Amino acid sequence: MLYHLLYPLHTTLSALNVFRYITFRTIYASLTAFLVCFLIGPWVIRRLKYLQIGQYIQEDGPETHQSKAGTPTMGGILILFAIVTSSLLWADLTNGYVWIALLIVCGYGLVGFADDYLMLIKKRNKGLTARTKFACQVLLAGVAGTLLYISPDFDTRVTIPFFKDMSPDLGWGYILFAILVIVGASNAVNLTDGLDGLAIGPTVIAASTYMVFAYVAGHTKLADYLQINYVAGCGELTIFCGAIAGAGLGFLWFNTYPAQIFMGDVGSLSLGGALGTVAVITKQEILLVIVGGLFVIEALSVIFQVSFFKMTNGGRIFKMAPLHHHFELKGWPEPKIIVRFWIIAIALALFSMSTLKLR
Repeated sequence: MLYHLLYPLHTTLSALNVFRYITFRTIYASLTAFLVCFLIGPWVIRRLKYLQIGQYIQEDGPETHQSKAGTPTMGGILILFAIVTSSLLWADLTNGYVWIALLIVCGYGLVGFADDYLMLIKKRNKGLTARTKFACQVLLAGVAGTLLYISPDFDTRVTIPFFKDMSPDLGWGYILFAILVIVGASNAVNLTDGLDGLAIGPTVIAASTYMVFAYVAGHTKLADYLQINYVAGCGELTIFCGAIAGAGLGFLWFNTYPAQIFMGDVGSLSLGGALGTVAVITKQEILLVIVGGLFVIEALSVIFQVSFFKMTNGGRIFKMAPLHHHFELKGWPEPKIIVRFWIIAIALALFSMSTLKLR
């Protein structure tokens, strides 16, 4: 909005020419999202307490979590508001990729909101059924994948990290691939959201990493120099990623240990979906496995645990899944688990950025 209002005036006031630069708008999109969360956060926490929307702790979870019962949740509403507001203010709203990203973040946010609402307000034990939640995620991701597929400038080839000449073209199958990436990322972040700040920290790191990928992929000369797929217009997603990072930092101010607020499914599902969407649009889909490696590890720990439990009639690989609960039951203090997982996320993000040259 500000871009459309102020940039056209640069012929009159030359200082407004800065609005043409994606880097400038990304910085201020990040700061705007951060300030929205930081300033509105205390009011949201008070409001959630007044409405008695508190976290429900399952009895089969770690015993140390029982003290967290009643902590305000559904704080993802704050994150979404900050991301959407900041993106609308600073991004080029004629860019279709921005709207696809906003479609997913808002759509998945609504799915998460419905799940949280039924569980926390309507007191339905498990919220939406797994089948209903999954179907909604697939439908929304399918819409996004189809919009990309019918876009005349979008390439349906898949980028394989480390191999510059290996890019298989999936054709219409790319829609299914996009669904897999978006839904998988959404659920992986959702499974990671189990400790104070555990999910939002790596989300900020992943969003910052894709901020770089989006800028490079949308820049003709940089994309050519690094020999990666050039995606015309995807540079505007740098601003969207900046908004995610800024909102994440603002939310982390209140979500850090001991948390004053939790994001709930409304936050975790939408943030994961957003990362998956950006990965698809920037043609760095498979690299998300490395960038979001921590989320992948957490998701795999659940898959392996459940599979092994069924195969062995009650056997376990971990003391509890997802993986962070395993370390809790081993006696690791919660802050130590959180910070060490953040360190892993940073290391994976740095390694993933190195792939821009390792080809």
